[in-house]
Amino acid sequence: MSEKKTHSVKYNFIMNSILKMSSFIFPLITFPYVTRVLGAKGIGQVNFASAFVGYFSMAAMLGIPTYGIRVCAQCRDNREKLSRTVQELLIISSITTVIAYIVMAILVFEIPTLQGRTAIIYLSSTMILLTTIGMEWFYQAVEEYGYITYRNLAFKALSVILMFLFIHQREDYILYAGVNVVGTVGSNILNFIRIRKYIICKPVRPYDFRRHLKPIMVFFMFSVATTIYTSLDTVMLGFMTNDVQTGYYAAATKMKNLLVSLVTALGTVLLPRASYYIENDMKEEFRRIIKKAFQFVIVSALPLTVFCMFEAKDTIGFLAGSGFLKATPAMIIITPTIFFIGLSNITGMQILIPLGLETCTVLSTVAGAIVDLILNVIFIPKIGAAGAALGTAVAEAVVLLVQILQMKMKNKLHYVKVNWKDAGKVVLALIFASAGLIAIKMLVGAHGYFLNLLISACIFFGIYGILLLITKEELIVQIFEQFKERSPL
Repeated sequence: MSEKKTHSVKYNFIMNSILKMSSFIFPLITFPYVTRVLGAKGIGQVNFASAFVGYFSMAAMLGIPTYGIRVCAQCRDNREKLSRTVQELLIISSITTVIAYIVMAILVFEIPTLQGRTAIIYLSSTMILLTTIGMEWFYQAVEEYGYITYRNLAFKALSVILMFLFIHQREDYILYAGVNVVGTVGSNILNFIRIRKYIICKPVRPYDFRRHLKPIMVFFMFSVATTIYTSLDTVMLGFMTNDVQTGYYAAATKMKNLLVSLVTALGTVLLPRASYYIENDMKEEFRRIIKKAFQFVIVSALPLTVFCMFEAKDTIGFLAGSGFLKATPAMIIITPTIFFIGLSNITGMQILIPLGLETCTVLSTVAGAIVDLILNVIFIPKIGAAGAALGTAVAEAVVLLVQILQMKMKNKLHYVKVNWKDAGKVVLALIFASAGLIAIKMLVGAHGYFLNLLISACIFFGIYGILLLITKEELIVQIFEQFKERSPL
């Protein structure tokens, strides 16, 4: 790997942002269609199966997706060591994948609630195998974000074509589950084929599996806790209420999930780079990228959060149709998690984990999972999807708070580099943008969902962006200057 050119953080961020934007744009094309074809019940069945299978996918991968990025990034300049590491991790995940399939089959056979969903669960479970052989963590570790982006775009486009070809009636929800697999992890087959370009494919012994076990289990606990409070809501809704409430929750969380992926785009590309800096004692470079990450989250996540809370009804109506408007309260409640997750992604994934303090992230996610479980038990039977949203929102806030407290206890809080002066500019711009949004809604009145969103977005983000430029917010000014330099004018 020593001869391979490493792309800049800017290039990786652009590639990952394109990928995240595709995760935003493609659902805007597909979700309005499938919600109207399949209805709340059909969407609920697909999401339940996906969430259920997600637990076994998590178990099959242990903590390798996160640990693999860090450990491979640290040895990416040594082809032999990198090859041995990848082979060791792939062997471990292959064994756990077989075990996960066996346990899942037993549960599906034994639990009556699951027996009526056998076909959709087994079809969705192909995601487990494809995730294992895909080794996405490796391509992130060597910062091949260009390849990751182009490959994913191709398979997302294929999934859209398949959806319009085969999904035409409510009974097609099982086919939709298969299309989801193609669009999400179908491209992982190419990963497996392409791996020979980067590593030695014959066995590179001696293997040392023991060195991976402790960190893998730590990251596994992190994955367990995270999956509990990200997927538990859907699973508990499926067991405690019905598929309709599960469908409402899917609609309420759709936009949140899309925007979270955009806000965390920079953080994703920073993990391997941050791990590399720490491993090579490049502390100043580490501090610099962390500061940039905080600026990005504050500038992007706060306005997205505020806008989506204002426009929850129109967003639900546009994405899912009038039949899903009962999901509006759930969307309003869960939207603040965009900001919470954006910040905890930095404190956890970009600071604590590269510093070798992954146990702190585990403690934070365990705390969040416990809070989510308790609130779900209390509120889901009473208010359904809104109760699940409340549990997730509070859980994400708890995760962030615990991580900050852990950083203080470990004397690492100095890595939290926030430019409070620029943060004040963001808050000021948000106040004026919100006032402009309220005024335009009162003056113009209601139109169709899409037109409402379009007008509101132009006013809100227009005022917000202009005020940040006027007040010379650092990140916005840097972006604006780069556009001016590249402009042919």
